Amino acid sequence: MLIRCIFSGYKDKYKWGQIMKKSLKKIVDGILRSINQDHKEVQHFDSSPLPDKDIIYDLIRDIFIILYPGYFGHSEMSFATIDMRIGYRVARVFEELKPQVHRELIHGCKRGPEPCGQCEHAADMIVLTFLENIPALRASLDLDIKAAFVNDPAAVNYDEIIFSYPGLEAVSVYRVAHFFYTSGLRLIPRIMTEWAHSRTGVDIHPGAQIGKSFFIDHGTGVVIGETTVIGDNVTLYQGVTLGALNFPRDKNGQVIRRARRHPTIGDSVVIYAGATILGGETFIGENSVIGGNVWLTESVPADSRVILGNADLKISSRKPLPKENRTGKQGR
Repeated sequence: MLIRCIFSGYKDKYKWGQIMKKSLKKIVDGILRSINQDHKEVQHFDSSPLPDKDIIYDLIRDIFIILYPGYFGHSEMSFATIDMRIGYRVARVFEELKPQVHRELIHGCKRGPEPCGQCEHAADMIVLTFLENIPALRASLDLDIKAAFVNDPAAVNYDEIIFSYPGLEAVSVYRVAHFFYTSGLRLIPRIMTEWAHSRTGVDIHPGAQIGKSFFIDHGTGVVIGETTVIGDNVTLYQGVTLGALNFPRDKNGQVIRRARRHPTIGDSVVIYAGATILGGETFIGENSVIGGNVWLTESVPADSRVILGNADLKISSRKPLPKENRTGKQGR
């Protein structure tokens, strides 16, 4: 109604058009002022385009076809065609991932003191080394799958875990991203793990160090920070946070980036739903069990059990409902 009333005052379409043109010009000028003067940091205009997020997402799907042949992509894959199909995917990953890695390296060089001149060669080597590392990556994921089967009585078989468990999906993407993180990249690994985060609800920083046979049950709400160290045979349940208690700062008060600030979890630890463990000096000893909803900022020795006391827990009887209400025939 308001727009109709305003327009009714301008029967001359030409005049109305001029008014709209001036209004849009004013809007554009305001946006350009915001870009060029007010908030210069929130823009990226230079000759080094950043990695393409959509291409990275597609590459994760291609990598999954290689990691889990027959489960993703061509479900009809057989031993008669596997060499051709895997060969195609390997070539595709190499050709598509290499320019994305090159983009990140070039971007880093431009942000640094001086260009290295070796970015193209470095991109080739990073992607080639990743592809060479896939058998080792598959061996690691095989242990993660077996850990899920051993620790989850609801799991019927490995197929169910591979095809439908969000925890395994998040860990799989993490293990891929961690390789690129340890190769010196930062943008591409974060794009990968944030993609997994959006799909699974599991937020694992690619810089975290996670051992063998790792299992996240249910998954939703799990957060694992950048400098977290997790040993072998560790199980986490939904809502677990392995986070920072505080952020180390230099003498000028600036946050020291990548300083140790997340906990260390020893081998064979189980952490139940909703537990929060914080701090770079917090160490959870091996074979320990951390109960649900525990808030922990101090170390515990090996073979510990940490649970919340139930002093405030009250259980009382309630008056039974009338018999007819229990059957659902009345009282609705």
